[in-house]
Amino acid sequence: MNYNLLKGKRGIVFGALNEQSIAWKVAERAVEEGAIITLSNTPVAVRMGDTDELGKKLNAEILPADATNVEDLEMVFTKSMEILGGKIDFVLHSIGMSPNVRKKRTYDDLDYNLLDKTLDISAVSFHKMLQTGKKLDAIAEGGSVLALTYVAAQRSFVGYNDMADAKALLESITRSFGYIYGREKNVRINTISQSPTMTTAGSGIKGMADLYDFANRMSPIGNADADDCADYCIVMFSDLTRKVTMQNLYNDGGFSSMGMSLRAMKQYTNGCDEKDDDGNIIYG
Repeated sequence: MNYNLLKGKRGIVFGALNEQSIAWKVAERAVEEGAIITLSNTPVAVRMGDTDELGKKLNAEILPADATNVEDLEMVFTKSMEILGGKIDFVLHSIGMSPNVRKKRTYDDLDYNLLDKTLDISAVSFHKMLQTGKKLDAIAEGGSVLALTYVAAQRSFVGYNDMADAKALLESITRSFGYIYGREKNVRINTISQSPTMTTAGSGIKGMADLYDFANRMSPIGNADADDCADYCIVMFSDLTRKVTMQNLYNDGGFSSMGMSLRAMKQYTNGCDEKDDDGNIIYG
């Protein structure tokens, strides 16, 4: 069902790769709700992914860019204003990648050069995006900027590795920049902390399938999927949330407020009862 929540608004969606991407779902929902948008991703992602297909479907121009490069970001904001005919009302930062995770480096054996890349791609790029938009005065008064995060910024999750550090930095940037941008331009900045989601990037996290199952058992109303996240983003881009800023907002079925659920406890108990051929309990 469409509500015309974004009628007449202009937006930029960073990070749409394929139909599994949250950014892909957000782009579709934004246009359904009346917005006009541009799409941006790295040149490699645009070549390797299905972004062209999405652009044709939504009549949205694609602007290949490296979000860690300020000149590229300046191009995206400038061209988006030209293409869309005015300042930008909303921006989605759906960007995250850890070379350490890809190379299966454990948290106590990180490659620090790769850690720098993780932080730059997954968090510092958000600061660059905000700073560029502000210097160009590209984001309209009352605009809304969102980034996607995960509860691992607050709690330890096996396998999430240095992405947890990146998400913690991402949320800190949201608060620090949110104060400045809100005070000076009435622009609101928030993060949405999403359930484990089987995106292309998410699937690369060690033990993702087990984490997804655990979170689903823990959450009283189950995991939020990519479509649920897209709906939440649309509400946050709309004028209905014009006084919400500097917040980390959970879209996780209640997982972040749980200690232990009955379903998860039963699964845990069953798991502890598994034994090897010698009768010893298998712990992991």
